[in-house]
Amino acid sequence: MDIRGIDHIELYVGDARQAAFYFGTAVGFTLRGQGGPETGLVGQRSLLLGQADIRMLLTTGLTADHPASEYVSRHGDGIAVVAVEVGDAAGAYAELVDRGATPVTPPRTWTGPDAEVVTAEVGGFGDVLHRLVERRGDADDFLPGGIEAVPPGGVDPRLLAEIDHLAVCVPPGQLDATVAHYQRVFGFAQIFEEHIEVAGQAMNSKVVQDASGRVTLVLLEPDAGRRPGQIDAFLTEHHGAGVQHLGLRTDDIVGAVGALGARGVRFAGTPAAYYDTLEQRVGKVDAPLDQLRDLSILVDADHGGQLLQIFTESMHVRRTLFLELIERRGARTFGSGNIRALYEAKERELAVAGATPAVAAGTA
Repeated sequence: MDIRGIDHIELYVGDARQAAFYFGTAVGFTLRGQGGPETGLVGQRSLLLGQADIRMLLTTGLTADHPASEYVSRHGDGIAVVAVEVGDAAGAYAELVDRGATPVTPPRTWTGPDAEVVTAEVGGFGDVLHRLVERRGDADDFLPGGIEAVPPGGVDPRLLAEIDHLAVCVPPGQLDATVAHYQRVFGFAQIFEEHIEVAGQAMNSKVVQDASGRVTLVLLEPDAGRRPGQIDAFLTEHHGAGVQHLGLRTDDIVGAVGALGARGVRFAGTPAAYYDTLEQRVGKVDAPLDQLRDLSILVDADHGGQLLQIFTESMHVRRTLFLELIERRGARTFGSGNIRALYEAKERELAVAGATPAVAAGTA
């Protein structure tokens, strides 16, 4: 289908302006466009944000029966559309439906003076859709006749470079079927899998990717035979499958974390003991350990090299969607080694403090 990468993601949110304020003020996105009933977007208000090659559309439904309103009512704010750029949107739509994809929105052409965009939508996982986007002419004209461009109001700080991956939680027993669906319908390939077990919790993970290598879904399923963990909590609060976190690649994670932290982004903390054995686990790290410790940046390694990563705290009242910043230094995987390392570091800290193993396990 000639998938060329992620064109944009669309979040359905309760208040687009409030969400745009957070992503703009704290995460460094700039406003690039806006649309609503006056531009042909019936029953909704949308704001287009951007940073480097990342485009994010924030949409609020203005009526109770708008899909954005229904999504937010069920799931809270979250990623509802993952849009991919294709060479032929109408052809890809027909092919996907023929392969078994759920048809949602047939091809529609948006025309402006300098650009033409064709879009169509099919079902993905849970209530998340995939939008097929074909662009002709001015690539900066996001949606001619739907989204009006906004003059730049600030300098793009380019702290973040592109979307690295999306992490998707699915209910127990649905992982293999979801992988098979993306292989059969979308032509993705499975590139990685593992079973992660720690502190009585466990989950299965499989990664699927398109042929271009630009669209990557990390699929996560809780092990129903173990005690509930964070994947179970997401599925409960989100009411079903959905995007747990958005992985954003940066070329300088130390600089990005420092800048975003100063802007008010709250990051998940890391036990100091994690860094005591860091280079024993991953080898020599080309970054000052005191900086990594101060910023709580994690490091993992695979056969290709190292990756540095950190997770934000969720910005949503349901504690569901959050962000990951990731800098790849040759590594192709996703930092799963950090799950056990973090738990063991917490155990060491608790042991020093005199806690029993049972208490340590209960607080991990």
